[in-house]
Amino acid sequence: MSSAAAAMTGAGKVVCVTGASGYIASWIVKLLLARGYTVRATVRDTADPKKTLHLSALDGAKDRLHFFKPRTPEVIVDETWFSDPQICEKNQQWYVLSKTLAEEAAWKFSRDNGLEIVTINPAMVIGPLLQPTLNTSAEAILKLINGSSSTYPNFSFGWVNVKDVALAHILAYEVPSAHGRYCMVERVAHYSEVVNIIRKMYPTIPLADKCADDKPFVPTYQVSKEKIRSLGIELIPLEMCIRETIESLKEKGFVSFDYSNL
Repeated sequence: MSSAAAAMTGAGKVVCVTGASGYIASWIVKLLLARGYTVRATVRDTADPKKTLHLSALDGAKDRLHFFKPRTPEVIVDETWFSDPQICEKNQQWYVLSKTLAEEAAWKFSRDNGLEIVTINPAMVIGPLLQPTLNTSAEAILKLINGSSSTYPNFSFGWVNVKDVALAHILAYEVPSAHGRYCMVERVAHYSEVVNIIRKMYPTIPLADKCADDKPFVPTYQVSKEKIRSLGIELIPLEMCIRETIESLKEKGFVSFDYSNL
């Protein structure tokens, strides 16, 4: 679809983006406005400039972006939500578990009420930041380049660009054939590979040169791109994702380095 055609797809339509000031959601708002949609954006505090200023500055925001504060309580998930406390205790991955359970609840609600839903399941999301605050996934890259550690984690992640994730959310709504779950992983890479990619791009940045432990590297695996391609998305290569993240972190003032030495 051409950029001109894409800009017309949302003309006269209104959508709601919850948690609109977040990393992925900010990009969803940006792309929706570019496609002509009117956006109702919910943020925790409409008076907090950190939640709204970067969105208000987007093209089309003046006429088609409106902020709302949700009526939900500040704390939605508590200990009663986790149906298997043994798994919670074993893995101690509370955020990941909450996302898993939230999706399960959404699918159950869909089945029980005859509601058609589509879910986007991205891996570790990196790429340029629109919001002024540092998010967790971008921080993973920051910690590799800011000299805070002499080691890198012994862990493998799937990686994907925030711009692709945002676009997928919109196409999941716009494309009539969209259905079910969409996994979004451009590549699964161990931290050692990520460090090597950064070293080739920025050879003078001091980087961690050894793993945090002496155990065998956590293995990588492949994730099919076939279904996400059915939405018309070709995922941005990991190398570009990493470069865009680092350049954005520098632009936002989270890290500094001298280009003359690169």
